[in-house]
Amino acid sequence: RVVRENRNNTIRNTYDDLGQGPEDICQVENIKQSEDKMKKLTAAIIMIWSIMMSAQNYDFKFFDSDLKSVQYRDILDQALKSDMVFFGEVHNSVVAHRLQLQLARDLSEAKGEKLVMGAEMFEADNQLIIDEYLADFFDDPRFEADARLWPNYRTDYRPLLQLAKSKGHRFIATNIPRRYASMVSRGGFDSLAKISPLARTYIADFPVLFDPEVTTYKTMILGLGENVHGGIEPINLAKAQAIKDATMAKFILKNYNKGDLFYHINGSWHSYNKEGIIWYINLKRQDLKIFLVTVVEADNIRNIPDNYLGKADVIIAIPKDSPRSY
Repeated sequence: RVVRENRNNTIRNTYDDLGQGPEDICQVENIKQSEDKMKKLTAAIIMIWSIMMSAQNYDFKFFDSDLKSVQYRDILDQALKSDMVFFGEVHNSVVAHRLQLQLARDLSEAKGEKLVMGAEMFEADNQLIIDEYLADFFDDPRFEADARLWPNYRTDYRPLLQLAKSKGHRFIATNIPRRYASMVSRGGFDSLAKISPLARTYIADFPVLFDPEVTTYKTMILGLGENVHGGIEPINLAKAQAIKDATMAKFILKNYNKGDLFYHINGSWHSYNKEGIIWYINLKRQDLKIFLVTVVEADNIRNIPDNYLGKADVIIAIPKDSPRSY
């Protein structure tokens, strides 16, 4: 109380010198109390945020194809010796997106203009919009309004596009327009017979080879069983997956030149076990050195199951309670 009175006397004397009255002292006191409340609120927010962050598991661990522990430096060295690098992600994993962005930055630093980037999340008929955006024809709001973007674009894929823009890398929209994949899921490849010549330029070349014995497609078919799901046959769902893979392979090969390093982002199932996209690439080119990174979720990331043995050149294990972007 004595300290408060002394402080008030000091404030009063100061305001008296300025020709102001006691009501100003009250205003100063109110401001001081507001500042104190704000400091306490800020401290509380920081404490809550810290608790929330500590409750989330940002841990991860790198393994080689033999499930032996490896370091990031080794992964980067192998990637730089490759023609193509595939990063098979878990779409909503914060950790996976951070790691794929870090790898993109390091590849960019090392390869310069020889790095070409591409992603499943962008559809082939949006290539012109991407090219114009990278050339600074328009701003982000215009791009986001015109392109068909995934809901998590801003948090998870915009940083990749921004890296390409800032470093002058080409960025390729590799995926089939979703309307055509949807047609295949309901009617098989024959459903695309009547699409226009222009539309065909956005998808894999016809006829599309489909092998139901490829493990990823066979797993989809067997997993869904013999029953029709919402009018969709399991075999046609696998064909829809296959035409996505074949289309991505087409545009990756179309935009790859000798000496380039093509860095492609896709869901892990599109390249798992070097099947999917990579299977279609190998049908056309067996001479390319392809490096596969796959993200998997595990109960114990220090000791992942043996069934992951040989499924990728590098496996990134993340906890099942790893934080999500959506």
